[in-house]
Parts: sequence; C-alpha cells; structure tokens
Amino acid sequence: MEGKKIDISVVIPIFDEEENLPLLYEKLKKVLDSLGKEYEIIFVNDGSRDRSWEIIKEFAEKDSHVVGVNFRKNFGQTAAMSAGFETARGEVIITMDGDLQNDPEDIPKLLELIDQGYDIVSGWRKDRKDAFLSRTLPSRIANWLISKVTGVHLHDYGCSLKAYRADVAKQLDFYGEMHRFLPALSKSIGAKITEIPVKHHPRIYGKSKYGISRTFKVLLDLMLVKFLLDYRTKPLRVFGGTGAVLFLFGSITLSYLVLIKVLFGQDIGNRPLLIFGTLFVLSGIQLVSTGIVAELITRTYYESQGKRPYIIKEIVKKES
Repeated sequence: MEGKKIDISVVIPIFDEEENLPLLYEKLKKVLDSLGKEYEIIFVNDGSRDRSWEIIKEFAEKDSHVVGVNFRKNFGQTAAMSAGFETARGEVIITMDGDLQNDPEDIPKLLELIDQGYDIVSGWRKDRKDAFLSRTLPSRIANWLISKVTGVHLHDYGCSLKAYRADVAKQLDFYGEMHRFLPALSKSIGAKITEIPVKHHPRIYGKSKYGISRTFKVLLDLMLVKFLLDYRTKPLRVFGGTGAVLFLFGSITLSYLVLIKVLFGQDIGNRPLLIFGTLFVLSGIQLVSTGIVAELITRTYYESQGKRPYIIKEIVKKES
C-alpha cells in the first residue's frame, strides 16, 4: 500500500479492548470493503495491559490495510488520536472508539456529508445507551456549556465517531484531554461543521474508562479552549484588559485614601481599603506584565517556526 492514494483513514485509540477487537475489525472490514475506496485502519494501542497489542499485530501481519501504533505506556485518548492523525495518509480521517459502542455502519453517512462540502461531521448519540446519572446527564450539561462558550453548537461533543478532512485535522494541535473539543478548535481555522445522529450500542465487553470525575476536567479544558479560540494570537487583550481594570480600581481607591489623609488628616493605616487598593494596583501591574510576556511568547512561537496566524484555503488567479 506504500505510495498508493488512500481515501479513508480510520483512527481508533485502544486501551484494554482485547474482547472487542476481533468483532470490531470484522465489522469495519465489511463496511469499508463495500465502499470501493482505498482505506487504512489505524489502531493506536494506548498502553493496554491485556492482549490488545498482540491482537492488533496479528491484524497488521495478515492485512495490509491495518496499521498498528503502539505506545510505551498509557498517554490518554487525546495523545492516541494525535498519533493517529499524524500517521494517517487518507484524505478523510474517521475517528471512533474501540469498545463497539460506535457502529461502523454509520461511516458511509459521515462520508456523504463530507462529500457535500463539510470539513467535520460529528456523530450525535441521540439514543445513548449509558447510565443516565453518571454518564448521560453530566454529558448533556457539558455539551450545553461547551456550545454556549465556544459558539459551536453540537449535541454531543463526547461522541468519538467523527469524520474530518485531513487538511483540517492535521492543522489542529491538541494536548492534554482536548480531543473532545476538536470541532470547537477547528472554528479558529474556519472549518465547516455539521452533526448527524448515529447509532449507539451498550457496551458488551470490558468496562468504561470514564466516570463522573471527567466533568471537572472538561470544565478546566473548556477555559483553555475559550482562551485559544478568542485570545490565542492576542493574549494582551485578556491579561492586559483585566489588569488595566484592576489597576484603575486600585488607583482610585488609593487616591481616595490619600485625599482624606491630606485634606482631613484621617488615619488610613488600619483601613482595609488600603490593603485592597494596594493589592489591585500590584495585581494590575502583574497582569499587564503577564500579557506583554504572553504577546512576546506568541510572536516567538509563530516567527521561530515560520508559522502564520492565518490559513489560506485557496488562491484563485487568472492565468496570463
């Protein structure tokens, strides 16, 4: 398959899914073979403790469509997806979970919308087969909050079944636990995004790797995503703006205290306002300084790597 044009790359992070892998592979092969396109299946073994990697190696040794990527230890789903994106050679990249809860039969529907001009097609587990209180309810709250904060309105950010144009997916830098925010992050490069209902099956083998504690991680990541979307190339606006307001309040407070000391001779040494005024002024100076340093770091980031804070989709020019 080396050098051959690949139409579709399917990226699947795997962590302790030895019982699900054989059936998942069979279902994927059946669907992908029916499409009549060149494809590859990339299994990224994220430090599994069971026989998952041995099974993936068996697939890769007998099937040239399969690519196995093995991590030295568990780095998390975001890292596994990032490695899959980097390895992928297809024009379209499909991501999905390895637990059989996503259905490979939905892949053709995603591809149809990609063919219609969308850059990202996100799955929506409309009839979700998970525990309501521990999984579904927190997920709905998180999805609503993410949509409000980012302006990218999706019902189900947590669904791993998604299709990406490769030229969009490979532009995205993501770390930590940012994989669920990829549609929102793609807003910064002008991607065209849509959503489609997909099937969701109850887990048969193994157990879920996520619990309600993930909700708190989502909130922390959401703050970072908001910053990246709105202030990535202009950090001084958020740090400097807040710092200027604090400095102004502190200056007004201290000026008031100086005024009553000079004009009325009142003692201001024990007043809480003196502490707050001083704190506001110092905090304001510190935040403005942080904003300036962040601006310098941002410029170093772009200039040292030859990057630009914009992406050109195409250039049209009349031939002379």
